[in-house]
This record gives sequence, structure tokens and C-alpha cells, in this order.
Amino acid sequence: MEQLGAVAATHDVSLWALFMQAGLIVKLVMIGLLGASVWTWAIVIDKAISFNKARRQFDQFEQVFWSGQSLEELYRTLAERNNSGLSAIFVAAMREWKKSFERGARSPIGLQMRIDRAMDVTLARESEAFGSRLGSLATIGSAGPFIGLFGTVVGIMTSFQAIAGSKSTNLAVVAPGIAEALLATAIGLVAAIPAVIAYNRFSGEAGKLSSRMEGFADEFSAILSRQIDEKLQPRQAAE
Repeated sequence: MEQLGAVAATHDVSLWALFMQAGLIVKLVMIGLLGASVWTWAIVIDKAISFNKARRQFDQFEQVFWSGQSLEELYRTLAERNNSGLSAIFVAAMREWKKSFERGARSPIGLQMRIDRAMDVTLARESEAFGSRLGSLATIGSAGPFIGLFGTVVGIMTSFQAIAGSKSTNLAVVAPGIAEALLATAIGLVAAIPAVIAYNRFSGEAGKLSSRMEGFADEFSAILSRQIDEKLQPRQAAE
């Protein structure tokens, strides 16, 4: 206890003091981890806002789509907008539908394949947008503790070098380096833990939204398939 009191009296053990007393490598590790932590929270805030907005847009679109409104009227309303999610899939399918009929489409199978292809491309693009920057969270969550551990190892090595140089095992010689090393580990965990939690949560959210878009694409494809039969069969019978 007397040794601990002497250390506290002669050394400032505040977080800022420990950072300033750390070696160059340990400082760089800490700065990098703090930057990763800031980037993690920026992604968390951005994804929380974007996913909440996407869910509201999905609900609003589905309410309008299943309200019985004409598909042509809904397409004219959305065609000139910057669409995303379900509305983007709808617009892509309707645009291909209109282009094909304007050019005198005759093959129901070919038309259905083109519409499905247009929806698949849009679905893939929208799903990729939902998953963007989640890889950064995974990287920070997996690498953060190990980077902090690297800083810990360097700090401990510095402590042993101080012991060897002073030829003393006094706690006052060992404590500062050990404290700096443990601070690097703590910062690594502070960066990694929120990143792992956020990655797991937002990956699940992205998967749910992607599944919702896939379900809508399948339902809309069936609706358009019936519309294709109704429009092309009379034309083929007349020919």
C-alpha cells in the first residue's frame, strides 16, 4: 500500500497523462483505435437513420401499392423521383414493361424474363446499399482487440526495458508502462465491442429488408405475369 501511495503521489495516472507518457508506437495504436471508434459510431448513427427511413418508406409504398391504385398511375407518380427499396424495384419492372410493349413485344416468356432481370438487378443494387460499410464494422470488431493487444505488448516491453535500465523492480518503475499497456487494450475493446454489436444488429436488419424486397419482387412478378397473359394472348390469337 505504501508503494501504491508513492506511485500515485509521484506519477499522474489520469487517462490523458497515461497517453502522453506512452511511447510513440503505443500512442499511434491508441490514436488509430480512437479513430476507429469514432468511425464506428458514425456508421452506427448513419445506419440507424437509414434503416428507420427505409422501413417507413417500405410501409408507405406497400400501403399505396396494395390500396388498389392503378399500376400505371403509381408508375407515373414515381417515375421521375429518386426511388429506393421497393419503389425502385417497382419502377424498374414497370419501365421494362412499358418499353417492351411500346416495341411490340410478342413473346410472354421473353418479356417475363426481361422484367425479372430488371428487378433482380435493382434488388441486388438496393441490397448492396443496405450492406454498405457493414464490412468496416466487422473489420473493427475483429481487429480492434488484437491491435490493442499489440499496444499492450509494446507497453509491457517498454516496462521491462525500464526495469533492466534502472536495475530495479520497484513498482514506481513498472507501473507507468503497465498502465499504458492496459490503456491500449481498453481502447481496443471500446472500439471493438460496439462495432461487433452494431454489425450483428445491422446485418440482421439488412437481411430482413432484403428478404422483404425479394418477397415483393416475387409477388409483383406474378402480378405482371398475369397482366402479360391478358395482353399478349388476344394479340397472338388474332395473328
